[in-house]
Amino acid sequence: GMNVLFIVVDDLRPVLGSYGDKLVKSPNIDQLASQSIVFSNAYAQQAVCAPSRVSFLTGRRPDTTRLYDFYSYWRVHAGNYSTMPQYFKENGYMTLSVGKVFHPGVSSNHSDDYPYSWSIPPFHPSAEKYENDKTCRGKDGKLYANLVCPVDVTEMPGGTLPDIQSTEEAIRLLNVMKTNRQKFFLAVGYHKPHIPLRYPQEFLKLYPLENITLAPDPWVPKKLPPVAYNPWMDIRQRDDVEALNVSFPYGPLPDDFQRQIRQSYYAAVSYLDVQVGLLLSALDNVGLSNNTVVVFTADHGWSLGEHGEWAKYSNFDVATRVPLMFYVPGMTTSPVSQGARVFPYLDPFSHVGGSAPQGQSKKVVELVSLFPTLAELAGLQVPPACPEASFGVVLCTEGTSIVRYFNVSEEKVQEGKEGCDDTDSTDRCFNEEPVAFSQYPRPADTPQWNSDKPRLKDIRIMGYSMRTIDYRYTVWVQFDPHNFSANFEDVHAGELYMMETDPNQDHNIYNNTLHGWFFKKILG
Repeated sequence: GMNVLFIVVDDLRPVLGSYGDKLVKSPNIDQLASQSIVFSNAYAQQAVCAPSRVSFLTGRRPDTTRLYDFYSYWRVHAGNYSTMPQYFKENGYMTLSVGKVFHPGVSSNHSDDYPYSWSIPPFHPSAEKYENDKTCRGKDGKLYANLVCPVDVTEMPGGTLPDIQSTEEAIRLLNVMKTNRQKFFLAVGYHKPHIPLRYPQEFLKLYPLENITLAPDPWVPKKLPPVAYNPWMDIRQRDDVEALNVSFPYGPLPDDFQRQIRQSYYAAVSYLDVQVGLLLSALDNVGLSNNTVVVFTADHGWSLGEHGEWAKYSNFDVATRVPLMFYVPGMTTSPVSQGARVFPYLDPFSHVGGSAPQGQSKKVVELVSLFPTLAELAGLQVPPACPEASFGVVLCTEGTSIVRYFNVSEEKVQEGKEGCDDTDSTDRCFNEEPVAFSQYPRPADTPQWNSDKPRLKDIRIMGYSMRTIDYRYTVWVQFDPHNFSANFEDVHAGELYMMETDPNQDHNIYNNTLHGWFFKKILG
């Protein structure tokens, strides 16, 4: 059986060379992509950390984990569902967690779901506790808790940063695993580019401010229903943003500050790329690149000024779309000879030129499918599909394995087969189209101080969103947090964006369209 190295990044949208971004320097992740199948239309189930992570680690949607905030543990609150690492552990794997894999706190029982999911207690970097402290030096020489926070690492508490510590620990564990010769499932969770954008200041050199543009659509779209907007409260509370005194909820940030945020997000991605490069290079060093599946993804995306929004907390592509790639030796690449280097470390400061993905699939896929996909790739029995009501079912999945999409050359041949001829019922054909579902809760129809992260008891509206290759369709419906029920008869607002003509999702045509069939589909 194959080992699994599962890399999950916090708040990373697909700003990567392998996803066509011209500005970013991400040579190590791009090198991984060049040996992988890369999914260009992969989506999270909810654009906020804890609900997304619990969803993909259990293979269940937020309506089944009943977690839309940070304050409940699914085993107690919804059902005693098995997790992906638990399943690997029960099948003879040593399961290891480094950094932010589960969201820490109540939502993983203050233990990252140990001992269910992990063979040994999860590792958290000691520097993590300083994440939101005043460690950012302002122009006046004083320290602040800023959003934009390039730092001198030697001046940081402990002389390090959390992701540096996580990489060191993951490399240590790879060396232990090599010696033990035991099959492993190693999950490594990186913090950056999550805010605050705190990273080693030398990465700023890669992104001169004059090269940084604003978002293509930095305004709030005219026909955006107010319920759909997220007022980015967590950013407003940072010292540097607070000092700007921006009006709530729609006041734009000054252009020069928008550029600084975008610059620092990119710099944080290059800092992350270095960590990933060191980790993958260590996989080579211990001689395990030829029998380890590597999966790379994020818990959700992040708005960088699109629609006048910052942060996640929405149903737009910028918040829900994630990078997703699978390196499977012998499947996505020809078998690697023992000792050959697959992932030599690439320095983003000197490396020139990108590497194209080995295979790119445009199929729409969801993170809830990670569990069955990794089970299949590792040669384990794929967990069964969940029945409609699965609260009492310990092991099942609401995603489907996407291994069938791995052979991209075959995909082109099959494209034709998916069309429908006149004899087929349109319904049956429509149902074959891959769809990704995401959702987001709101406390009210208009932006409130708690619109981004309403607690369960305050949720009044749920936005259910479906993304196909052609469109994104969202309905905001009445929701009762006491019995977790959505009332699709009571629609508060809707959105419909056609991808071909409106890839940035700026022109909501919901009100001038017959959308009965979309509605049927979302209920289905």
